Amino acid sequence: MSRLHGCGTALVTPFTRDGLVDFPALRALVDWQIAEGIDFLVACGSTGEAQTLSDTERERVVAAVLEVSGGRVPVMAGATSNDTARAVDETQRMCQLGADYILSATPYYNKPGAAGLCRHFGAIADAATKPVCLYNVPSRTGLNLKPALTLQLAAHSNIMGIKEASGDLKQIMDILRERPDDFSVLSGDDWLTLAAISAGADGLISVVSNEVPAEMTALVHLLLSGNLEQARSWHYRLLPLMDANFLETNPSPCKAALHLMGRIENVLRLPLTPAAEETVSTLRAALRLAGVTGVR
Repeated sequence: MSRLHGCGTALVTPFTRDGLVDFPALRALVDWQIAEGIDFLVACGSTGEAQTLSDTERERVVAAVLEVSGGRVPVMAGATSNDTARAVDETQRMCQLGADYILSATPYYNKPGAAGLCRHFGAIADAATKPVCLYNVPSRTGLNLKPALTLQLAAHSNIMGIKEASGDLKQIMDILRERPDDFSVLSGDDWLTLAAISAGADGLISVVSNEVPAEMTALVHLLLSGNLEQARSWHYRLLPLMDANFLETNPSPCKAALHLMGRIENVLRLPLTPAAEETVSTLRAALRLAGVTGVR
């Protein structure tokens, strides 16, 4: 398959107790993800709290992920801004670092129309020396990238696919029905993966795989191979953990879960805060139900 496919982890960015990027924890997380069989990694997306990282921190995070991965898996780097010039600049910097793909979300807050979106993503794709993956996440941006516009952008030679996190299966199917052969459609919602891949999607960019990379990769591979019965069993086993990860704004629950596993400190940058104790208790039970051992 020439399209990007499989399960990719939308990596958290670990912080130390005093709020600095915890590079040893990040490196260990990346190495463990690869050892567990993840197909690709995504750094500095919304799960990675990219908007509260400085330009230098984002570059250092992506550089660290690339260094540890060492070409073992592809690395996608986030480069999102509601200022097109800044998005272009960050895209170029991430390409220069050696990222394999660029992930760029719809501009938030200023809510451009269709013409503005076409010019925004066109400028990014024109400037990039690596393929660009669109990112539709209307719950965060206040803007839905509709299928007709997605398909129009898919005609650009340097736009390789979309992370579709609208939560709208009909919208995903409308894209799948008309997409070019080389255009990858990746679910951006863990819970919707079973349905999306069954409908023809190529994989998942996952939050939950931060905690259970082997299990989420197994689920995606079962679906891609057409083993629906076994995939359904995996899905319902993991569904409580998927649900628990979104009891509060991502990545607060995900970081709490990784802390319960002893992998990172439970530290976020404002305006995000650590998950409530009730959420932590639900996460603890869901991790154990998913078969994770050593949970605190």
